[in-house]
Amino acid sequence: MIHLLIFACLFKNSYMKKAGFILFLGFLALTVSSQTKVKSTLNSLYHPYVNWYNQSPDDKIQGASVDQAYNELLKDKKPEKKIIVAVIDGGVDINHEDLAGKIWTNTDEIAGNGVDDDHNGYADDMHGWNFIGNAKGENVVVENLEYVRILKELTPKFGNIASSNQVKAEDLKDYDLYLKCKKVYDDELERYTSISESMTVFEESFKQPKEILAKYLKKESFTAADVKGIKSKRESVIEAKKYFIKLFKNGFSFDGFASGKKRIADYLDYTLNLNYEPRLIVGDNPVDITDTGYGNGDVKGERPSHGTFVSGIIAANRGNGKGTDGIASNVEIMPVRVVPDGDERDKDVALAIRYAVDNGAQVINMSFGKYYSLHSQLMDEAIRYADAHNVLMIKSAGNESDDLDVTECFPSDHFKDGGSAKNWITVGATSYKSGKNFCGLFTNYGKNSVDVYAPGVDIVSLAPDNKYHMGDGTSFSGPVVSGVAALVWSYFPELTASELKDILLNSVNTYPNLKVIIPNMKGDKTKTDFSGLSVSGGTINAYKAIQAASARIKL
Repeated sequence: MIHLLIFACLFKNSYMKKAGFILFLGFLALTVSSQTKVKSTLNSLYHPYVNWYNQSPDDKIQGASVDQAYNELLKDKKPEKKIIVAVIDGGVDINHEDLAGKIWTNTDEIAGNGVDDDHNGYADDMHGWNFIGNAKGENVVVENLEYVRILKELTPKFGNIASSNQVKAEDLKDYDLYLKCKKVYDDELERYTSISESMTVFEESFKQPKEILAKYLKKESFTAADVKGIKSKRESVIEAKKYFIKLFKNGFSFDGFASGKKRIADYLDYTLNLNYEPRLIVGDNPVDITDTGYGNGDVKGERPSHGTFVSGIIAANRGNGKGTDGIASNVEIMPVRVVPDGDERDKDVALAIRYAVDNGAQVINMSFGKYYSLHSQLMDEAIRYADAHNVLMIKSAGNESDDLDVTECFPSDHFKDGGSAKNWITVGATSYKSGKNFCGLFTNYGKNSVDVYAPGVDIVSLAPDNKYHMGDGTSFSGPVVSGVAALVWSYFPELTASELKDILLNSVNTYPNLKVIIPNMKGDKTKTDFSGLSVSGGTINAYKAIQAASARIKL
């Protein structure tokens, strides 16, 4: 699910008076699945953020005590089993220098021959599979949001219905879903149409001062430094200079504005467009789980940033002097692509889970999600399949600061027809210092729906092309737990997934009497006990988990 955060400021010079509206400087895209804010591309990595998720509360850094576990409990031990972690995401840069030797390879498959050598249903799946593409190598990049797809599917049935009195009893749930989705869609369409129109008006308003300065500077695009260096005494140049100094001071750039305008246009033209049909590229029936003859072996794709970041937290090579240290050393990442720019489809998620299970993954990391689902039963069946095959599933809680005890999110451990998954952990996000802001203000929470918290604020990890980024999101707290799970399991492979879950949730770091601000993005400072925001009441702790696993195996 995509949410756009619009920053605005009002200027009072002559040009803005003429325009007469609030200037939209840009926006930042966030995702549930990503729901992720990348703060910066780092040329160098800054203390105290590098590897803080590996550090220990004993050192006043509220990390997962991973380094402490290695240094004190595991230094004389060797892992007994390599754990495969499936990263179901938007793609992974499998050639990143810090993931060398950490990418799963299907040794029963022959690369590039177009044949399903291992008879698993997927030809040339050397390192995983891409469920948002076709055999020609074409991929879906931008998708509709789920509520847009629901409107497409349900409008023929309910579009002319004026009242629930006209709806059959067995269709009332779908009718209610239709009405909810229609309202969200209408509101979003109105909102972003208005934003687009405002940006067009603003662009027209800076056309004149831009032309004046471009002519003076003899260049079409200019910077704040260029403008500050202008010495002209001409009134028109002085006015234009003042105007752009204010713009640049408030974060404006021509590239940023152009990028923001395009993003808004794409959101309207594709993500919210009821007439956009991206699935034609794939060519399948997206609601038929038996129609599996699609996809390709492209596990990187066009948008690998998020999945690469996630994979780095779990598995980046430790102690190699490059960038960051992952959590689990004896691990392989299996990339499985289902997440486009927009909402993932239920069928793709379901098949991705089954693919991961069938090809040996023991941990599945899912750093994505959405708030609507018309075919959640497809995912429910796949989750049951993973449960039955002793696979542990880790799901990021999401970044809407919602109480998940009240608001439903998909995929979910609660099944549509009743019951719940046993081998499932939902993870919220915390920061590196305890105190009132310990919880990320964005994180979803829930006494009964979020199992545990883990580092998810100011996290440094991998970016494509051997780069490193820093970002926030439960998308990153989830892989911290996946990494710890893989670490424990690699030393104690005798454990079942249920036993491992029990160990992870009962060996958390606790914070007695810690009052934190209830996560929200509205500036509300209401506090509550941190222990009441999750099932476990604490944060993941690798050191304590290793101790608990050791004690259980000896019993």
